[in-house]
Amino acid sequence: MRLEHRSGGERATLASDVEVADTFLSRARGLMFRRSIPDDYAMVFEFDEADSRDLHMVFVPFDLDALWLVGDEVVKKKRLRAWRGLGAATADTVVELPAGAADGVETGDTVRLVEE
Repeated sequence: MRLEHRSGGERATLASDVEVADTFLSRARGLMFRRSIPDDYAMVFEFDEADSRDLHMVFVPFDLDALWLVGDEVVKKKRLRAWRGLGAATADTVVELPAGAADGVETGDTVRLVEE
């Protein structure tokens, strides 16, 4: 599975190492207590419906790029700072990537999981 970004007819892989947080515990823990993540990594949080989704960086010692999606459309993008970053938006999917991995992603672009 990989995470694909589409914009203006162009496609690019944002991450080829994708972890889906699909249990209560995996969603609650997220990336806390990890020392680092690979450059081609993404953690994806999928929910049944769009609602307010909050992220915090407590116990996360590295910066992240976060994307909030409704369907496959990016509705918000934010760089979250290690230990103290906060972010929130209405979304049915939230994606966490290494800082800088989402530099080319803009609101309105499409990001989706692709089975290989």
